Amino acid sequence: MERNQEVDSPNSIINHHHHHHHNNMSAMIAGNNNNNNYSASSSSNSPTTLSRYENQKRRDWNTFGQYLRNHRPPLSLTRCSGAHVLEFLRYLDQFGKTKVHTQLCPFFGHPNPPAPCPCPLRQAWGSLDALIGRLRAAYEENGGKPETNPFGARAVRLYLREVRDSQAKARGISYEKKKRKKTNPQLQQQHEVIHQSSSSSLAPPSGNSS
Repeated sequence: MERNQEVDSPNSIINHHHHHHHNNMSAMIAGNNNNNNYSASSSSNSPTTLSRYENQKRRDWNTFGQYLRNHRPPLSLTRCSGAHVLEFLRYLDQFGKTKVHTQLCPFFGHPNPPAPCPCPLRQAWGSLDALIGRLRAAYEENGGKPETNPFGARAVRLYLREVRDSQAKARGISYEKKKRKKTNPQLQQQHEVIHQSSSSSLAPPSGNSS
C-alpha cells in the first residue's frame, strides 16, 4: 500500500528548473497551497476550510489546467482526450520519487534494495490512481459530461493497470487489490449466507399463504 497517495507535484523542482515553463506551474501550486480558505459545503469542521481531499483535488485540477495552457499548441479542456491525459501522466513522472527498477537492475523485484542504483524515479501507481480519481470528479464538478470525461477513458484505465502491474514486479510488492482477490470466495460465501438469512426472515411464512 502506498504511504502517500498525493502525486509528487512540480513544487519540488522550483529551485532546479528556473528556465523552464514549470516555474509558472510551481508558483501556481505554491499559491494554492497558501490560499485554500474558500468555503465548501462538504466540510465538516469549519464552513470556510476545505477537507484535505478537496484541497488536493482543487490543486490537481489547477495543475492540469496549467498543463493544458502550457501545451504546445495550447489545448482547451473541451478538446482534451484520454491520449492527452496519458501525456500528462507521463509528464508527471519527471517529478516522481518512487524508484522503479529496470529488468537489468540486480535489485529488480526487491522491495528493500540494500544499495542505491541508477534506476529512474517515477510517480507511484497509487498516487496516479488517486490523482485520476480526483481529476475525474473535478471534471464533472466543473461542468464536464460523464460520457466525455477524458479521465475515465478506457486507455487511461489500461495505462494505470499496466503501471500497477509493472511497478509491482519491479519493486517486488503486492498491491491490496491483488490480495483482496484471494479472499473473495470466502467473502462471497459469507454474503450468500447473510443474504439467505435476511431474505428468509423477510419472506412471509409459507403456511399463511395457503
